[in-house]
Amino acid sequence: MSGTLSEIELLGGIEKGLLIGGRFRPTAGGRTFAVENPATGATLCEVADGSAEDAVAALAAASAAQSSWAATPPRERGEILRRAYELLVARTEEIALLITLEMGKSLAESRAEVAYGAEFFRWFSEEAVRIQGDFTVEPGGSGRVVLMRQPVGPSLLITPWNVPLAMPTRKIGPAIAAGCTMILKPAEQTPLTALLLASVLAEAGLPDGVLNVVTTSDPEAVATPLIHDTRLRKLSFTGSTEVGRKLIVSSADQVLRTSMELGGNAPFIVWADADIDAAVDGAMIAKMRNIGEACIAANRFYVHADVVEEFTDKLTARMGKMVVGPGVDEGVEVGPLIDAVQRDKVAALVDDAVSRGARVHTGGTAPSGPGYFYPPTVLTGVPSSARMTREEIFGPVAPISAFTDEHEVLRAANDTESGLVSYVYSRDIGRAIRLAEGLETGMVGLNRGFVSNPAAPFGGVKQSGLGREGGRLGIEEYLEVKYVALDVDR
Repeated sequence: MSGTLSEIELLGGIEKGLLIGGRFRPTAGGRTFAVENPATGATLCEVADGSAEDAVAALAAASAAQSSWAATPPRERGEILRRAYELLVARTEEIALLITLEMGKSLAESRAEVAYGAEFFRWFSEEAVRIQGDFTVEPGGSGRVVLMRQPVGPSLLITPWNVPLAMPTRKIGPAIAAGCTMILKPAEQTPLTALLLASVLAEAGLPDGVLNVVTTSDPEAVATPLIHDTRLRKLSFTGSTEVGRKLIVSSADQVLRTSMELGGNAPFIVWADADIDAAVDGAMIAKMRNIGEACIAANRFYVHADVVEEFTDKLTARMGKMVVGPGVDEGVEVGPLIDAVQRDKVAALVDDAVSRGARVHTGGTAPSGPGYFYPPTVLTGVPSSARMTREEIFGPVAPISAFTDEHEVLRAANDTESGLVSYVYSRDIGRAIRLAEGLETGMVGLNRGFVSNPAAPFGGVKQSGLGREGGRLGIEEYLEVKYVALDVDR
């Protein structure tokens, strides 16, 4: 399918400038940068390469639109989101193809992302009219305590490349519902999906200046002046813990309201009493969804010694049969990694584990040829000294270790600075609850390998982030609470 007219038409129909104040425009200096197809290494097209000057112009547009947008009735804001949801669903094939072209995942996975990402708009279209305050009588009876919730204000949303539609919708949805204006800075690897999303929102009726999009090859140059500008009131970032730490430090300058969804190092625990076939099914989802390039991907597999051989054999058989290739090709299940840097990092982590005694059951070697492919890989005997036990793999590699003791595996699972998600497979309900309570993560999947849900709060503890996205709590990140002391005593 690659190279067909439909792809050419799709790329040709996408706005490639910056969206500022309701108009797509070139950068102040006219610069552009190339967007690469990770399946081939070829350039798809060029988009505007925003600068600090462009970023400040986007913030000025967001600031100018803030008061009128905050005053827009909640029902109107919700209806815009609802229309955008319907437009995304209607254009699923077009958007899925674009995601696959610039990010690499299979078309089947891209279609699933469109459904998932669109759902955030539907969910928050319903939450817009449920922003509530409070009214209580002071204990002494002479006054009243009035609480109101108001939009935080202009927000900077920084999103990653691995889920180029759903990460923006997960932030834009609640911001629109709450009445906040925005500057979206998508990842430089995947700006096209964000630009198409912005066009969809404009078609749905979003007023000029509410959403501004600045694409750039220099994220720091764009983000820094915004974070230090007093007109910005909120920063929401999804990405690596390393970058998140730096942004938190920078945001302290004016005590910005921040939300951080950072890296993970998810343990996947399988007990001897588990349904092994179900555990393997869950492992395939938790490990191989999104080519393993997900913060919630299972990073460390701990399998009870009594069933580790059975689990390993079955997982190896499943992963070894997966079809690797360009995501646009029919039947492909595993597309390329995002770029050469990520592929080389995954290869280095595997080589490090093998050098320390790990055994390769399938995969383990990057193929030659164009594109940034790495095969599904299963390792056993991975020692605790291996880098991949401490670092996020972000690729299709499943390192398996055996355990025998509940306390032992809980200590190992928690022995990380990350705390995003854990997975547990056991038919012993008491043990499952003990582990769910003892695991130091913000989310736990019990007998399931997938936890993402627009109706549920997504987020981690420790160095995996601050705040929650999605669910009823998601909109709270974009609302301030104001207390009004009311004297009614005559």
